[in-house]
Amino acid sequence: MTGDRHGTGSRIAAFFDLDKTVIARSSTYVFSKPFFAEGLINRRAVLESSYAHFIFLLSGADHDQMERMRANLTNMVAGWDVAQIRSIVAETLHDLVDPLIYAEAVDLIADHRIRGHDVVIVSASGEEVVAPIAEALGATHTAATRMEVVDGKYTGAVDFYCYGEGKVTAMERLSATAGYDLSRCYAYSDSITDLPMLAAVGHPTAVNPDRNLRREATARSWPILTFSDPVSLWSRFRAPSKTTAAGVAVGLSALAAGALTYRLLRRR
Repeated sequence: MTGDRHGTGSRIAAFFDLDKTVIARSSTYVFSKPFFAEGLINRRAVLESSYAHFIFLLSGADHDQMERMRANLTNMVAGWDVAQIRSIVAETLHDLVDPLIYAEAVDLIADHRIRGHDVVIVSASGEEVVAPIAEALGATHTAATRMEVVDGKYTGAVDFYCYGEGKVTAMERLSATAGYDLSRCYAYSDSITDLPMLAAVGHPTAVNPDRNLRREATARSWPILTFSDPVSLWSRFRAPSKTTAAGVAVGLSALAAGALTYRLLRRR
C-alpha cells in the first residue's frame, strides 16, 4: 500500500464488496428472472447467466471471466430503458434480495456504525442494482459500475467500471470528498480481483475468500472470515405499511446492533 493512497482526512469508512461478501449470490444474477419476465432477456441469456453464476459460486470469478461477463452484459443491456430497470429492481428487491443477505454481514455493518464509521458498498455490478441494496443495508455511500445513458436508454458503453483498480479509484475519490483516511479504513471482499481494494486500506479482511485470495490473505496475515448464514432479515422487523427503504434499514440496523452488543457484553 503506497503513501499517496492514505488520504489526508480523519474519518473512517468500512468498504464492503457486495456479491458473496454481503449477499450470498451475484446481485446481477438475482434479477435475471424478473428481467426475463419483462422480456428484456431471452431464455438463452438466463441459462448463460445461470452457468456463469454457478462458476462464480464454485470458485469465484477471475479477471478473464469478469471481462467476458462485462462484455456480455454491456451488449445485452444496450437499448434498455433505465426507468424500467429501476422500477423492476424496486418492485422485486424485497423478495429477491431479502433472503440472501448474510446475517454476519449485517452484524458487522452494525458494529462499524456503532463505532462511528461510515459504510460504503463497492461493487462491479450496475449502480441501478447496487444502490437500492446499499440503501436497504443503511450504507452511507455506494460505488458501482455506471453505464452510459442517452435519452433514458443504455447505449451499451460503460462510463465507469467499478472493478479491480477501478474500485480503488472510486475509494480514493470518495475519500477526497468525505475526508476518509484510507490507512485507518476497513475493507471486506471475497475475490482475488479485489486485491487492490483490500491492499488500499489499513485494515483489510477476506470474507468467504476464493482460493487465490485465501492464499494472499494468509501470506499477508490478513484476517479471514466465513459468512454462511443468509437469512430473511426483513421478516424480523415489522414495519409500518408506508415505511421507506431507509426506514427499514434503520430498524434492521438497530436490531442487528442490539444483538451484536448483547453478544459482545456477554463475552466481557
